[in-house]
Amino acid sequence: MKQILFLSTLSIFFFSCKKEEKKPLKKFISEVSILQEAKIDSVSIRAIEVIDNGVYYAASNGSFGTLSEEGKVGIIGKYVKDSIVPSFRSIAYSGKNLFMLSVSNPALLYRFTKNDKINSFYESDLVYEEYGEKVFYDSMKFWNEKEGIAIGDEINGCMSVIITRDGGATWKKLSCDVLPAMKEGTGAFAASNTNIAIVDDKTWMITGGKESVVLYSPDRGETWSKINTPIIQGGATQGMYSVDFYDDKNGFAIGGAYDKPNDSLANKVRTQDGGKTWKVVASEKTPGYRSCVQYIPNSSAQELVAVGFKGITYSNDAGENWKQLSNEPFYTIRFVNDSIAFAAGKGRISKLLFK
Repeated sequence: MKQILFLSTLSIFFFSCKKEEKKPLKKFISEVSILQEAKIDSVSIRAIEVIDNGVYYAASNGSFGTLSEEGKVGIIGKYVKDSIVPSFRSIAYSGKNLFMLSVSNPALLYRFTKNDKINSFYESDLVYEEYGEKVFYDSMKFWNEKEGIAIGDEINGCMSVIITRDGGATWKKLSCDVLPAMKEGTGAFAASNTNIAIVDDKTWMITGGKESVVLYSPDRGETWSKINTPIIQGGATQGMYSVDFYDDKNGFAIGGAYDKPNDSLANKVRTQDGGKTWKVVASEKTPGYRSCVQYIPNSSAQELVAVGFKGITYSNDAGENWKQLSNEPFYTIRFVNDSIAFAAGKGRISKLLFK
């Protein structure tokens, strides 16, 4: 199925998302403010992608679009397949094309082609469909222009994992024969599109629910191992909701239980050996449940920001201690540089300044 999207001529200016050179650790962040914000009625936004000069979002009700530096929403569209209105929880950029993946039955994965003449995405193809009562995809990411991966909840004893090796034109679901066995009822929580972390060829994927573990691949999804974690788990809403890696050694995961957002018992874990072992930090200390965590660029793996519907929290000591910066509710966040980030939530997408 193809759909041609005619784009507006709106000029959108954004900051580059490329990492800057490392510099000395900055002082403690004491506040965050909203520089620009767009209100988008009747949508929930849990997936955003900063791409050179544009911020793209994928949302509920089949909605997608962009946010300009001035806080204006542009290129709004809405997908409907037959009578199905997909809810998008995943968005990913390969370095060439943009992809959006819906969350539940049926799973619908769209690829957007880049038009260099107008410097935007204009044409979409439905490149993957999956039907089934238990189908539920949570997160998606790319290693390079050709190879990408998405994770979904457990089906038939293993996590649902699809991979592309041809730039997203085709996707193949991995057999349970090549994936670690998982307990029935294990999921990946489609809360912020941050269940997957990639550094070079290395990949870490997190789960929650019946068991909250890390699935690790050193070779872009060819082989996998299963690593246990001490984070709270076992209940349907418990476990890891978000993971980020600063480099191939330092990683951090956060979660808890969204229905008990103030509980902070064993809901934050850290690794300093590439995910081989994980340690609980700041147990029974703020924050409680958060849906997304991200390292601040150029922070030597010391500064972290976590967001959720209970607000924004910050650490400058690798997660040992945290400070509540704001009660503003967001589901997901991505940093552009060490002071600017874009965050999204229920009916809103915002540009934030940390200082």
